[in-house]
Amino acid sequence: MTDANQARLSLGALTALAIGSMVGSGIFVLPSAFGRATGAAGAMIAWTIAAAGMLSLAFVFQILSRRRPDLDSGIYAYAKAGFGNYMGFVAAVGYWIGCCLADTACLVLIKATLGLFFPVFGDGTTVVAIVSASLLLWGVHLLVARGIKEAAAVNTIGTVAKLVPIAIFIAVAIAGFRPEIFAANFWGDETASLSSVASQTRNTMLVTVFVFVGIEGASVYSRYAARRKDVGLATVLGFLTVLSLLVATTMLSYGVLLRPDLAELPTPAMAGVMAALVGPWGRVFVSIGMLISILGNYLSWSLLAAEVLHSAALNGTMPSFLARENAHGVPISALWLTNIVIQVFLIVTWFAEQAFTLALKMTSAMTLVPYLLVAAYGLKLAWTGETYLPGDRRVRQGIYGGIATVYTAGMIYAGGLKFLLLSTLLYAPGTLLYLYAMKDREGPVFSPTERIAFVFIVVVALAALYALATGAIVV
Repeated sequence: MTDANQARLSLGALTALAIGSMVGSGIFVLPSAFGRATGAAGAMIAWTIAAAGMLSLAFVFQILSRRRPDLDSGIYAYAKAGFGNYMGFVAAVGYWIGCCLADTACLVLIKATLGLFFPVFGDGTTVVAIVSASLLLWGVHLLVARGIKEAAAVNTIGTVAKLVPIAIFIAVAIAGFRPEIFAANFWGDETASLSSVASQTRNTMLVTVFVFVGIEGASVYSRYAARRKDVGLATVLGFLTVLSLLVATTMLSYGVLLRPDLAELPTPAMAGVMAALVGPWGRVFVSIGMLISILGNYLSWSLLAAEVLHSAALNGTMPSFLARENAHGVPISALWLTNIVIQVFLIVTWFAEQAFTLALKMTSAMTLVPYLLVAAYGLKLAWTGETYLPGDRRVRQGIYGGIATVYTAGMIYAGGLKFLLLSTLLYAPGTLLYLYAMKDREGPVFSPTERIAFVFIVVVALAALYALATGAIVV
């Protein structure tokens, strides 16, 4: 692709990519997801932790975009620069699979929403739902194949369109907010104790990660930016916009329905809250808004997934055939592989008990490792002083890197052993792509440290496979 074609995304388009990547299915399920797990107090703590951790991560992306302007495609390039080829591959394949899982979650939720009005779609995993989702999958494939800039323009329009119903919901919820219901929901259960609130808060943490996945949207597309300095600013602006929407949606819902009622709301839960406020038409209104939102979110993830594979291939960490572009400058081989994997995940949802919840939590688990590597690289640069000059804000930027590193590592722990084990079942076979890419490389494929990491992933994957076979883990 020519340079003239690359440098065309403005600050607004980059910000829309970040917002569009984050605002999708997650925000519409927040009332029930939080209602099942915690009361208002636990929600406040969860959002405070998420805000501090994710804002620090947003700052790290902003800092790295300025400190290493030579590195494009953010999340993969930073991991490779900081920790070597294989860790760069782990970040790329983890993020790519996370994108594929996020797209799968979008498709399931679209059909589950239609199932509220057309029973043939059921919970989004019926035969009709899977077939229609597959048709949508390959329809979007054709759209993206026409050109990245065209798809990004559609994404910008979709981002604006999906923010309107969310803003209307927030306005209506403010008008219908009842302090006495909020007070009844405050502690989440009858015993107001620190240990109870802490347990409730932990149960929401993977949800808060999922709704922020996509924060790196502008960074991944840095090679298309009209001005490189816009990448970091777009990341922070996108994060602050989405954080405001997420917190408002969650906390206002506690002032509309009691927690048991919130917990029992069908997907999308925001539609149930709206119906309680304005009547049955509110459910229809929010459901339509959610469909628009998820379609835009799905497009964003399709773009991000293909771009990460393509960039890693250009740098020799993924097989070279994934670097191939079509006449429109689209990474077509990467797009094909991405959509084939999404198709496989769609078929797997037929066998999953809670397909959307599983896809949601697996998306978080897969993307947390790449986030951890990026945060650690930001901390590493500040610690070593590489790229810093006297007078630079090295200490402050090191603090951001430290907070983001602790946060992402903590979220991996908070997510639980089950999803960490399941993630290795995807990382281990994914390494075949790395081995194929390295087949013509002179010298060892792995460094001594990388070999330890690879063996660890394989051993844990075997343990996960055994746990699945024995029923210790159920998907």
